Amino acid sequence: MAKSKIHVGLEIGTSKTCMVVAEVKPDDSLKILAVSENGSAGVRRGEISDYPLARAGVKSALLEAEDLSDVEINSVFLAVTGSHIKGVNNRGTYRLPEEEEEVHIGHVTEATEIARDVSIPSDNVYLHSLIRNYRLDGHDHNVSPVGLHGRTLDVDYHIVHGIRTRIQNSIKCVREIPLEVDDVVFSPIASALVALDREGKDSGALVIDMGGGTTDYVLYHNGSIAASGCIPVGGEHVTNDIHLVTRIPLSEAEKVKKTEGDASGNPAHNVGKIRVTDDKGFTETEIERETLNGIINYRLEETLQLVKNNLPKEELSRVGTGVFLTGGASQMRGFSQLVNSVFDLPVYEADQPDISGVHANFRSPQYATAIGLIRYAQLIDSERQATTGGNKISRFVRTLGRAIWPFG
Repeated sequence: MAKSKIHVGLEIGTSKTCMVVAEVKPDDSLKILAVSENGSAGVRRGEISDYPLARAGVKSALLEAEDLSDVEINSVFLAVTGSHIKGVNNRGTYRLPEEEEEVHIGHVTEATEIARDVSIPSDNVYLHSLIRNYRLDGHDHNVSPVGLHGRTLDVDYHIVHGIRTRIQNSIKCVREIPLEVDDVVFSPIASALVALDREGKDSGALVIDMGGGTTDYVLYHNGSIAASGCIPVGGEHVTNDIHLVTRIPLSEAEKVKKTEGDASGNPAHNVGKIRVTDDKGFTETEIERETLNGIINYRLEETLQLVKNNLPKEELSRVGTGVFLTGGASQMRGFSQLVNSVFDLPVYEADQPDISGVHANFRSPQYATAIGLIRYAQLIDSERQATTGGNKISRFVRTLGRAIWPFG
């Protein structure tokens, strides 16, 4: 009889460090045992900038997670992000020998190796290599064409890579707690596992995860990833813009952004003024709503346009479902309307079905990445069962000295 498993996801974000402990039940549903988080320090634009502070934040999240879940945590699935991480597509083409007309597994392996042979900077490492689709004599196939007759076999892959040292910093931060790292996952890929179901991936969907310091994205088409990446701009940049323009303290700028701001660009929301008291409570100042909303709208629209410009136009035009929003900053008032105006697509807030637990707030979009790591762990478990009979295989090397991780 199948048993439940415990998995832990860790996100070291710009604004928060979050650890999720979950029980994966035999029917593949999740029960959240603990969600621990604390404000991040030492992290800038999704990358570690002050190592001791970042490590202390992870340690604090660990202790709280173990206390809440009553589980001894030894390893985690780790999310990483940053503008240095890139997603690229590549095709491997293999022409069958003249005497062979039927595709067999060796032909697929040859085409796969060609597709995976992507030239990346010497300082970079591979994070993911994900199959997109197959083509046999110009005809698309969603599954392997082994057994079919044909002459030319194409295999398309989406490959994610990033700077080795920056990824190593996050791994080292976790290992010195000490915890093992089961796997390293690009954040938007984890978020998409929560935001999208199979139907959404098949019909085409865009996931935008806006956090404190980054805006991550992943585009799906025909059930596979067509594009992914990271823009080094998030909610904290909006706060800083408000602070610089209005001269109110950063703490008040953050508060005003959340409670009074509107990102939609709708003139109807620009009427009136907002009264702001400074940190010491001595003086008050007033901000025109039009000014506040203009600051928010300008920065966020610019960020969304950067995302849009990085997406392949042909694939984006085929999105049949819409845009799914995750991340804490995506909850800003009017953000959904702004996304709709930029992409001209329906906009949805990510749902999280088949999840239970005692924490009422775990369904918030700001936890999508951490919970998505648990979904990722489920997929890895299924893959291991199918290929190894359940033996544990690490997707990444266990020593920091290696320059490149094997493809996963």
